Amino acid sequence: MSRGSLVVALLLAALVEPSGARGGTPGPEENRSAVRRSLPLIARSAKEYTRHRDCFSCHHQAVPVFALRLAKERGFAVDSSLIETQLEQAEADLSSAAESYRKGEGQPGGVTRAGYALWTLKAGGWESDETTAAVVEFLLKHDEKRGYWHTTSNRPPSEASPFTSTYLAIRGLVSFGLPDQKGRITARIGAAREWLLKEPARDNEDRVFRLWGLEAAGATRDEVETAARALRDTQRPDGGWSQLDGQPSDAYATGSALVSLHLAGRLATDDARYVRGLAYLETTQQSDGSWHVRSRSKPFQTYFESGFPYKEDQFISMAASSWATAAIALACPKPES
Repeated sequence: MSRGSLVVALLLAALVEPSGARGGTPGPEENRSAVRRSLPLIARSAKEYTRHRDCFSCHHQAVPVFALRLAKERGFAVDSSLIETQLEQAEADLSSAAESYRKGEGQPGGVTRAGYALWTLKAGGWESDETTAAVVEFLLKHDEKRGYWHTTSNRPPSEASPFTSTYLAIRGLVSFGLPDQKGRITARIGAAREWLLKEPARDNEDRVFRLWGLEAAGATRDEVETAARALRDTQRPDGGWSQLDGQPSDAYATGSALVSLHLAGRLATDDARYVRGLAYLETTQQSDGSWHVRSRSKPFQTYFESGFPYKEDQFISMAASSWATAAIALACPKPES
């Protein structure tokens, strides 16, 4: 190949290759740059979603609010009013069905919807109120004979795993439970902890939320570490994680795995395994700041554009981009006060 042809080939490769780390080890500036690229698109799409829907969503509110709040804590420019708007919509959605929650009936989406909504409110610093108390009552009454909380949906990965719904329920009880509910909360969490210890995880979503669930349920450090090891050991040669064993790595699986491993599994963000995960994410980030993940769920809502790319894949890609942003933001130190 002539020198001129080589230059042209390199320029073309640069144009089509995703933005981010190019196979090396990402440093502090690469991490901050990746977060800065992703935040505007996440914020813009979260805002656009509320123009089309007044119901709560895990993909455009729960995980994005979590990522935006983490980024804000680490000194990134985040519009606080956007977070407040998302929290208010989540609370309004729950309060519209407060009586149904008190009766133990809830809303469509069941425990996953209720749990992710409480998780969003907690991430945003929301205080306990009559609405959160009603949802806690629902969580206490729902699936009481099962010993865990099952999912009523089959929209993988976010709404298909009983490990996800069980963790979210535990987190909601711990975050918003009232003193007069303490005895029932302790009993439900104890039963769930035993289920989490015995039930085998079948895919990445199971492993991520089994780890988080055991930590939230007060399992021993050895029990939590065993769950963390099971998740760590499924890291792929490219540094990422895959939703289903044997499938390619993607940003949803990788971002959620890293966040859970750090916050519940105590994996340091400078650990070689975490850094390899960051390198995978930053290598696969697109120039607009997003990550593209293909949907595995059958659509049931009327299609609309949420301001996020990838058309039919926009919802899972929004959640994936938020998980990825959260994982990278965790590797960015908080500013000195």
